[in-house]
Amino acid sequence: MKIAISGKGGVGKTTIMGLLARQTQKSGREVLVIDADPSPHMAQTLGVENIGDITPIADMKKMLTDRSGKVEGSPFYNINPKVDDLPAQYMLEKDGVKLMVLGAIQTAESGCACAENTVLKRLLTKLMLNPGQTILLDMEAGVEHLGRGTIAGVDGLLIVVIPAMSSMRTGLKIQRLARESGIPRIYFVGNLVDDEEDEQFLINGLGEKPIVCFPDSKKIRKAERAGNPITAADEAMNMFASQLLARLTDQIKK
Repeated sequence: MKIAISGKGGVGKTTIMGLLARQTQKSGREVLVIDADPSPHMAQTLGVENIGDITPIADMKKMLTDRSGKVEGSPFYNINPKVDDLPAQYMLEKDGVKLMVLGAIQTAESGCACAENTVLKRLLTKLMLNPGQTILLDMEAGVEHLGRGTIAGVDGLLIVVIPAMSSMRTGLKIQRLARESGIPRIYFVGNLVDDEEDEQFLINGLGEKPIVCFPDSKKIRKAERAGNPITAADEAMNMFASQLLARLTDQIKK
């Protein structure tokens, strides 16, 4: 199972992906979380120690340039760079959940050279092709990544929305672009949904019912503000993560 997640900034996509990762690991599956956000926070969410020492691979400019075979002043580089050894070098693990802090795969116009971009895309492809793992891909907020084709091959996309017009507008735009990209399964996930009125507001605005709705959690909010792990902050949230895992598993089997 390979699932990506996106949504407007601040809606809680990393929290939900972290909760899903923990429940997936508890179910006995091997889990790899790929943090492909330009401001990665998954390490803190999972409780990885010494997060200040973690450098996203996208920020390792010299290593990426060396792997691409690009020579300064030359327009040529290797379009099939070696990346097989990178997971072993940069993979982190916390309580059975594996984590690769990739960082954002950007465009040349936004400051990332094509040679570096080629290495990142090839690494992401290698990670996504492992048939023995459940892959959870935490994407950057917004819709730009869909236009870059960085989530091709996923089984499904989760779009996190909260009961707010701006969140739903972004979510619907992501849904449209995801359909155009050929992603086979696209689901909305509600967050900060505290009552039936909130849920009905989402249903009316989205035109469909979210696959699962997570409530607000003061415990998770306090943990995040304190810089503490989020996945173990509120045991009550595990029930909703388990529901999400069960429904995704059932849908992907069909």
